[in-house]
Amino acid sequence: MYLETTWFVIWGVLWAIYFILDGFDLGMGTLMPALAKTDTERRMVLNSAGPFWDGNEVWLITAGGVTFAAFPLTYAVMFSGLYSALLLLLFALIFRGVSFEFRSKLEDPGWRKIWDGIHSLCSFLPALLLGVAFANIFMGIPINADGINEGGLFDLLNIYGLMGGVLFVVMFAYHGAIWLGIKTEGVMHERAVKAAKVAWPFFLGLTVLFLGLTYEFTNLFANYMEYPWLLVILVLAVVGFFLSRASLGAGNLWTAWAFNAVTIGCITMFGVLGMYPRLLPLSLNDEFSMTIMNSASTPLTLKIMLGVALVFVPIVIIYQSWAYKTFSYKVTEEELKSDEAY
Repeated sequence: MYLETTWFVIWGVLWAIYFILDGFDLGMGTLMPALAKTDTERRMVLNSAGPFWDGNEVWLITAGGVTFAAFPLTYAVMFSGLYSALLLLLFALIFRGVSFEFRSKLEDPGWRKIWDGIHSLCSFLPALLLGVAFANIFMGIPINADGINEGGLFDLLNIYGLMGGVLFVVMFAYHGAIWLGIKTEGVMHERAVKAAKVAWPFFLGLTVLFLGLTYEFTNLFANYMEYPWLLVILVLAVVGFFLSRASLGAGNLWTAWAFNAVTIGCITMFGVLGMYPRLLPLSLNDEFSMTIMNSASTPLTLKIMLGVALVFVPIVIIYQSWAYKTFSYKVTEEELKSDEAY
């Protein structure tokens, strides 16, 4: 039970890290049509994410890999039951990655406009799909004892699922607007900061509404009623909310981004810990639900994985920290003249 619980927490933390890191570049891509008016400004948006986006997506692969290795039965049921939604997510991420590389291969404005549109759409869709998917997981997927999803793709678009999707889009947009403000100056900086200030009250309001719907549609609060000390997660999320906005108003964008990262991480862990010991609640019959007990790998496998994780995860964190420090400079028009720029 100890090993399974440890890997459950690691699984949740990996998703939180992914949402924090890839969230800001998905948010920038979503906001690009509204904030970037010229080709140069659009290149500023792309290059603000350029050194980081592929490394950020490694955490998505890691979260999926942990699901496969630590909880293989959950992986099998989740990926088959949500096949259509996950396939859409996969194609959106693929085309988003291609858009970074292809949009400047030709000088033709029409060509660039097409790829900029693909980039924005394929930044918006993953945010929406991830929110819809996790909200439905919190609520319970209608998968039967044979692992067959008795619902369809459009059944995921219920009120609670859609609210989760909208929340993720706005959450990432706010996170991305702050990052764009950090990485740019002049007009782009001003637009990004203004966008973040506009997005913040929507983010707060949607989060409160989502929590209310969570109480109505899910059983996530049961663990928090049984173990009230876990509510510190929500307290930290609230603190992050308001300190992020205060820092934004004071012009301390790095601090605002860091506090919002705390908020995103706490919101993620609130949902994950609320499901414990379930990884995939099933709405047709709770006895069918995938839990840390009935879907985990053998203890030996979990022990070996833990040893590998303790060695290599710190290496990844050190490398990414170095990358963020190395490319922490602002993206200017002069910087765009570099051969390495998108």
